[in-house]
Amino acid sequence: MIIKEELNANSLFAEMRNFFSTVIDQRSSNGGISLTDALMSAFAIFSLKEKSLLSFELNHVLYGQNLKTVYGIERIPADTHLRTILDSIPAEALRPAFKLIFNRLQSSNYLQDFIFLEDYYLVSLHETEYFSSNEIKCANCMERKSKGGTLYYHQFLGAAFVHPDKREVIPLFPEMIVKQDGQAKNDCERNSVKRFLSSFREDHPQLNVIVTEDGISSNAPHIKELTKHNCRYILGVKPDDHKFLFAQVANMKLYSKVSEFSVEQGDMTHVFSYCNNLPLNETNQDVRINFLEYWEINNKTAKKQHCIWVTDLNITQKNAHALMRGGRVRWKIENETINTLKNEGEDFEHNFGHGYDNLSSIFASLMMLVFLGDQSLQISCDIFNEAMNKCKSQTNFWHKVRSYFIGYIFESMNEIYDALVYGIQKQEPMILYTKSREIDK
Repeated sequence: MIIKEELNANSLFAEMRNFFSTVIDQRSSNGGISLTDALMSAFAIFSLKEKSLLSFELNHVLYGQNLKTVYGIERIPADTHLRTILDSIPAEALRPAFKLIFNRLQSSNYLQDFIFLEDYYLVSLHETEYFSSNEIKCANCMERKSKGGTLYYHQFLGAAFVHPDKREVIPLFPEMIVKQDGQAKNDCERNSVKRFLSSFREDHPQLNVIVTEDGISSNAPHIKELTKHNCRYILGVKPDDHKFLFAQVANMKLYSKVSEFSVEQGDMTHVFSYCNNLPLNETNQDVRINFLEYWEINNKTAKKQHCIWVTDLNITQKNAHALMRGGRVRWKIENETINTLKNEGEDFEHNFGHGYDNLSSIFASLMMLVFLGDQSLQISCDIFNEAMNKCKSQTNFWHKVRSYFIGYIFESMNEIYDALVYGIQKQEPMILYTKSREIDK
């Protein structure tokens, strides 16, 4: 029996503050505000799902001592000062914080639930844009030119551990895509993936992983890069991009050399077609892949879904269904991560501050770090989940957390979750001064 040690918000926040205290402060003078307080203030902004830095600045007076007892913040910088402090920190300085939370989950045995195909973990990669403007820009901005002018924007390569049976995801440190990566989309993504894989293997040298990505990734240079870093893969593939490969498969079908079978599950029919050990394309005969084609047919409506992947895992009738699920789970990095950040209170696309150097990427990284913390609590903390279920929706949950943060004094975030689950005894307010009694006289 695997014993899992429950993790909670109190220990998570303490660990984050501890880590922030190790980040090197490169300022010549701190102006009385420590870098630890600045980073923890930004962490609290995203943790409380504030809509903006200005909103946090207006509310922090109402939050009172809870910011100190819950987040350990001694002094809170004004929004402009906070931006100035954080702009000087390279986003890479936050990378170890992601590994700390991952290690918490791993040492407490929660990662056992994410094991896929006996001893692998699925890692989903997805490029996403998180800032754009026709006017605001910095040295790291990408540029997209059109007849209407130039659009300046920021992107990162997002990565997360996913599992077909788990709603939660475990985000990894996002790899920032910067102007220096190149002008073409493919160049930018390939360069960011190279950096990501290199850093990933530094952080997790022994971890067995299967990388799952969309159709743009099924090219020889990328596959060679995955193989170089000892990563297995399940990659989407499109006929128009791989005419040589699909011609081979069509020819093999003529000679009945493609294995096919179907499985009935309730109202659904799953049809599989596969073959192994094919060259990816004519110019890369040494890159050998295995080909899996899949149809999902709704027997009631006759609606069909069609997907095709290439993989370096040998395909058999026994594992084809699992490989299909591993390929389809790629969308979790977008739906369960990016869309949650955009639509469930995180305001992912809101410009919290662009800065001149690192601010935009620091805010994006901190937001992902907070999301990782939330996901780890969802995976491991009973009282967090009870409070979330009590509130019916994430949006309502965070709204109530903020209202309790304003209305009451707490020693910890766990106490707030307790209050959400079990309720608070309402009392008459202790009014410090009122003119109404003078009027009554």
